[in-house]
Amino acid sequence: MEKEKKVMLSGIQPSGELHIGNYLGAIKNWAERADEYDCYYFMADMHTITVRQDPAELRRRVLTQLATYIACGLDPEKNTLFIQSHVPSHAQLAWVLNCYTMFGELSRMTQFKDKSARHADNINAGLFDYPVLMAADILIYQPDYVPVGEDQRQHIEICRDIANRFNGIYGDVFKIPEPFIQKVGARVMSLATPDSKMSKSQPEGCVVMLEKPEDILRKFKRAVTDSDRENCVRYAPEEKPGVANLMQIYASATGKSYEEIEKEFDGQGYGAFKPAVGEAVVEMLRPIQAETQRLLADKAYLESVYRAGAEKAAYVANKTLRKVYKKVGFIQP
Repeated sequence: MEKEKKVMLSGIQPSGELHIGNYLGAIKNWAERADEYDCYYFMADMHTITVRQDPAELRRRVLTQLATYIACGLDPEKNTLFIQSHVPSHAQLAWVLNCYTMFGELSRMTQFKDKSARHADNINAGLFDYPVLMAADILIYQPDYVPVGEDQRQHIEICRDIANRFNGIYGDVFKIPEPFIQKVGARVMSLATPDSKMSKSQPEGCVVMLEKPEDILRKFKRAVTDSDRENCVRYAPEEKPGVANLMQIYASATGKSYEEIEKEFDGQGYGAFKPAVGEAVVEMLRPIQAETQRLLADKAYLESVYRAGAEKAAYVANKTLRKVYKKVGFIQP
């Protein structure tokens, strides 16, 4: 009898174009897991509208994200790829979980504070409440693992707290998921401000996956390093954060170790190192860019993928939702 695979789930908001931080920190590693895990990956469009969006642009980004996922090696035959809003039980479970989440817990979430500061004219309830929808996104599939960046640990913790609270009242309804944190390439920093994470909100320090090669090279040539003249290229994250970030990107793009990179650029300055990192990233992205464009030209295929993905996801999600509804006392329809 075939051993049942453990379940893994993750999603990325289509709030902007995917960048190399998304790829090296998450998506690149997802493709390798399909044989070992039962994987669910979704476009988190419901989360995206906590900040005002242009509707046509949002639809375009969702399809581009799906095409990029597939181009990065996420085979729809081996992974369940779907659009969050196509599985209504996410929102239905979120409402139930709202009633088991404390106001104080949500008010302590650092991302709410950050986003409130950035969008002071639109501090809506969804922005405050989105960790509960995130918990619903996760718990509804009963996953064993959720691949996240180090900065997302807080969301997994509140998800686990909500699940434990619910289970404490109603028995073992939810599996308690573990964070799955990738070590190499886990946290790609901005090229412009290497003490902060690479983000779409800071375009000059962010390398978008579908960006033109000349723009990618320009950004790497301008990447912030330091004023060292000798023994420049060495891995010292505390002392040289900009260089450490570039070395991490180069290591992820080429498969080389930090020791090999230090040897390769021994006696050379940043004038040689920075363009080399840029070239390595351009070459890494070249086949992905070509395949993404090919897929985007085949809208019928993309539609077949997200429809099949939503159907499979809904089947699993609805089983959990029925169980939850029964436990809280709702009459089954």
